[in-house]
Amino acid sequence: MVEELVATGVVLASAGTVYLMAAARVVKQYERGVVFRLGRLRSRVREPGFTMIVPFVDRLQKVNMQVVTMPVPAQEGITRDNVTVRVDAVVYFKVTGPAEAVVRVEDYRFAVAQMAQTSLRSIIGKSELDDLLSNREKLNQGLELMIDSPAVEWGVTIDRVEIKDVSLPETMKRSMARQAEADRDRRARVINADAELQASRKLAEAAQQMADTPAALQLRLLQTVTAVAAEKNSTLVLPFPVELLRFLEKAQHTAGAPQQAPSQIDRQPVQEQLPAAEPRMDPNGDGSNFGQD
Repeated sequence: MVEELVATGVVLASAGTVYLMAAARVVKQYERGVVFRLGRLRSRVREPGFTMIVPFVDRLQKVNMQVVTMPVPAQEGITRDNVTVRVDAVVYFKVTGPAEAVVRVEDYRFAVAQMAQTSLRSIIGKSELDDLLSNREKLNQGLELMIDSPAVEWGVTIDRVEIKDVSLPETMKRSMARQAEADRDRRARVINADAELQASRKLAEAAQQMADTPAALQLRLLQTVTAVAAEKNSTLVLPFPVELLRFLEKAQHTAGAPQQAPSQIDRQPVQEQLPAAEPRMDPNGDGSNFGQD
């Protein structure tokens, strides 16, 4: 009798151990457990830690609640200003509704990946090249909104979307380089012209100041001579006033004008000074005249 009781106890203990091993489950801190009992979803989501289910009746499915980093393959499209580009991005998302992520969509990762690719191609077609290169923050927000709208029903929340790289054709890169070079050349010329304008205004003010004070011009000439003489050379440049040249030119014209008046002599015509023409005899000797020179 005792042996039967011991055997029965051993069997019950073994059955209990097997049942405990079959029913025991451990849910990690970053996971949540969704239980299906005979195919029906249980409303209570199992929290992290040790939990029990009914063997052969319940099925526990664990859902990762961590933030998932999903790269979006490069998508090729034509921008609104007719430029062919290749754009790749990265999506950061996490599951906020474990039951919805398991029940409402077959594979929420694949669904988010396909939605991200479709939204990225749509963003490329609606944007211009300058926006893709310089205004990425606004495009990231628009892309995040486009992906997050259907993902909310799947129990998934999009944390952030980033456009990683924009690839351009080589011809477009060369065209943009020439455009940037021309723009820099234009700015350099404008700056140079502005400097010339400011310098001309300052020189005009200096000339007016020197015109009011002639001694300032002489001092400026002496400063120029000093600057030239300071160099190690054997040539000394002395400024020659232009007013002195003008004075000499006027004096020369004044002295040469009276000498030209008496030289105007009435000349006789050339025909009156020449002697009369003599008759020319016929070389044949018959005494007849053919003409006069």
